[in-house]
Amino acid sequence: MIEPIGNQYVVARPVYSANAFGEEHKKKHRHHKTLLDHLKKLCRCSAQKAKKIAFSLFPIASWLPAYRIKEWLLSDIVSGVSTGLVAVLQGLAFALLVTIPPGYGLYAAFFPVIIYFFLGTSRHISVGPFPVLSMMVGAVVVRLTATDNTADSTFTNSSMTNDSSIDEQKVIVAATVTMLSGIIQLLMGVLRLGFVVIYLSESLISGFTTAAAIHVVVSQLKFMFQLTVPAHTDPFSLFKVLESVFSQIEKTNIADLVTSLVILVVVFVVKELNQRYKAKLPVPIPIELIVTVIATGVSYGFDFKTRFNVAVIGEMKPGFQAPVTPSRQTFQDTIGDSFGIAIVGFAVAFSVASVYSLKYDYPIDGNQELIALGASNIFGGSFKGFAASTSLSRSGVQESTGGKTQIAGLLSAIIVLIVIVAIGFLLEPLQKSVLAALALGNLKGMLMQFAEIRRLWRKDKYDCLIWVMTFIFAVVLGLGLGLAASVAFQLLTIVFRTQFPKCSTLANVGRSNIYKNRKDYSEIYEPEGVKIFRCPSPIYFANISFFKQKLIDAIGFRPLRILRKRNKALKKIRKMQKKGLLQVTPKGFICTVDGFKDSDEELDNDKIEELDQPINTTDLPFQIDWNANLPLNIVVPKINLHSLILDFSAVSFLDVSSMRGLKTILQEFIRIQVDVYIVGTDDDFIEKLTRCEFFDDEVKDSIFFLTIHDAVLHILMKKDYSTSKFNPSQEVEAKSDDFTISTNGGLRNRECQVPIETKF
Repeated sequence: MIEPIGNQYVVARPVYSANAFGEEHKKKHRHHKTLLDHLKKLCRCSAQKAKKIAFSLFPIASWLPAYRIKEWLLSDIVSGVSTGLVAVLQGLAFALLVTIPPGYGLYAAFFPVIIYFFLGTSRHISVGPFPVLSMMVGAVVVRLTATDNTADSTFTNSSMTNDSSIDEQKVIVAATVTMLSGIIQLLMGVLRLGFVVIYLSESLISGFTTAAAIHVVVSQLKFMFQLTVPAHTDPFSLFKVLESVFSQIEKTNIADLVTSLVILVVVFVVKELNQRYKAKLPVPIPIELIVTVIATGVSYGFDFKTRFNVAVIGEMKPGFQAPVTPSRQTFQDTIGDSFGIAIVGFAVAFSVASVYSLKYDYPIDGNQELIALGASNIFGGSFKGFAASTSLSRSGVQESTGGKTQIAGLLSAIIVLIVIVAIGFLLEPLQKSVLAALALGNLKGMLMQFAEIRRLWRKDKYDCLIWVMTFIFAVVLGLGLGLAASVAFQLLTIVFRTQFPKCSTLANVGRSNIYKNRKDYSEIYEPEGVKIFRCPSPIYFANISFFKQKLIDAIGFRPLRILRKRNKALKKIRKMQKKGLLQVTPKGFICTVDGFKDSDEELDNDKIEELDQPINTTDLPFQIDWNANLPLNIVVPKINLHSLILDFSAVSFLDVSSMRGLKTILQEFIRIQVDVYIVGTDDDFIEKLTRCEFFDDEVKDSIFFLTIHDAVLHILMKKDYSTSKFNPSQEVEAKSDDFTISTNGGLRNRECQVPIETKF
């Protein structure tokens, strides 16, 4: 019964052990589905289920019939045109990161959008090239293709005779890697493995994308300075590229450098204005489009290519090229890289989609997103595109310009299509340094994530450490190895947190049923002879020793050492009793002969197994109080603990190895007459211990109680305390607040009643 009294409440209920609660409140039987039951349900077919599957695989069938033409069409048209123009420029710019001709970036900006239009569940993200994925694909391309007159074993030497053949091979490698990553994403979606993204935390993704932005900046320096820089893919490649750039700095093309710096400054300034005045601007200023048109016109009008020897995009063949057949050898060589690309691409797209789904209140399906991205990459790779995900800046343009659905994405693909088949030749005079500057202009958001470090340090030092180490790994080892090392390090931090949990000793606060860390409060009360120890993590093979050591530190003695000393003393007492050297008195027993000595050698030779056994005094005509004064020649440490409560409310699981360790700990305490109680566990925890034959004549299932307060009241009653005194901690002056167990079981102060009563 719960009875509210103002801002307090009175609870009247019995003191419950787990067994007592189970006897009074019977659990109803629940049928737990087996694997066979799940398979039967999966294989069962009905018209409703078929319709549900169809709508799940093709989300367009659910939202397109409900499309509001009058309300949404105009907004989607404006958004689609704006996003399409940005997609064209980003496709050209990010192709440089893949180290393939810029024109192929248009394919990556077109085909994935079409597929995602039919299969995707997000209404606002813009699918297409993403700088991080482009860098990851580019690293694979560089590794598998020949540079500086060397060839990879995947290709023959005869195929490397000119630049066009090298570019073609790079395109094939990029397309093959994209198709393989798409296949991995598709399989993961079919197998419902979308949950894998949970292993990439927000801190890891933030640190990784920031490191990728550093790689992008370094990779674009050769275009801004127009230098011939050999490619590097091994660890420390970023530093080797920097060394190559600065060793040739005197060969810089001034025209390319000035152009890229001017455009970079303009883009950064206008983007900052767009951000600051986004509430007043009807649409963001399309600065990328403006500078591209101006730069193309200036380059063409003043013939920069001839006069200043600048690098330009060059010939852009109109139309599409025939689908490419993937290389089987490349599949074998890039399976690890493709898996990383698939995971990162999905993680970025799903995180951005989640933001918009929460903002506009519509559901998204992670597994269907995997299928949509996988199909997009397979189709895009077949037509010589490269890996696609979603660009944060491009998705921001699509949403901020009024995009309501993927109709805007379809219209953006039409803009890209127009450039591919009709007006692409107009961009041929555009300098590559301009594209490099535009690529860097899209990195502001990623580079600004350096500010995350300070925020994470205030919130969680472990998350901050993950961010820093992820950034270091990705910068030093490269994006592929860096991602693998970062995930491994993140999992290691989880193991570290559970392996070394912050255990604490609890005490009563406010003379109620509330128990908190005794170090955090000044006025605390602890039942005399009772310790309450809390473990805030799972207990398993890796931390059971740490748990035992922390418990020993909390109580101040080793129970096994006390047990062995008592058993040794018991042997002495038995010998003295047999020789008639002990006399029992009302105050205890005394030795009638001074100077009785036992051989130290004999004691040292005692078998350890015998000393570890429970203390048995049934053969003696008296009981031994180990905390009383023993004969002078018998020395046994005294302990002021009779009950130990283990708060396992935060212990989610216990493995078989730790069960043996836990049982040993309990036995050691029980054998020195310290009662142990475990509180806060759920029924599954106890059932698992029962299945593993954890309980015996020493460790019984009656040690489990529902709450700490139940266990404390049980101890007070068991010890037959008519008056139980709570002693303040050492930090607080001693107080004379006495507590009694009232006739109805309530724990009360002599002067004021505690607002929690328990009836027996």
